[in-house]
Amino acid sequence: MLEEQILDARRHDRAAFHCGEPALDAYLHKYALQQATKGITSIFVLVDHALPEKIQGFYSLSAAQIDAQQRGEADRKKLPKYPVPCFRMGRLARDMEHRGTGVGAMLIGLAVERCLKAKAHVGAYALLVGAKNAKAKTFYLHYGFIACQDAPMTLYLALG
Repeated sequence: MLEEQILDARRHDRAAFHCGEPALDAYLHKYALQQATKGITSIFVLVDHALPEKIQGFYSLSAAQIDAQQRGEADRKKLPKYPVPCFRMGRLARDMEHRGTGVGAMLIGLAVERCLKAKAHVGAYALLVGAKNAKAKTFYLHYGFIACQDAPMTLYLALG
């Protein structure tokens, strides 16, 4: 059974994680715990209950905002003209062993679910992501994210 956990250096084997993107591997191996400890981001991992040290995928969440001119036309009309609060999924990756198994979609679902729960206590309009390349952008567009007007590799998913 798969479960989401907060990244824990004592429990999770970061060094064994490889997603095929060197920058994302390096982030999890070297920087994720540092940033989490400093309160910059929160890192969540997906593991199998039977093998909890093996990270199947991960994502990070932090606070953010989106400017009025970045939002799509329909959103610009219904929201204030000043920046609105959001969540940012700074990183998302699945281990290469789990390519094609739906782990990426599951991670997005878990991130959205976590943001919706937090939104009940802290105002936030959307979940932002920064696509690393065209393939990643296509992945996010498939799940309903919308490209920002002035930064097409930054996408958002309204949480309303």
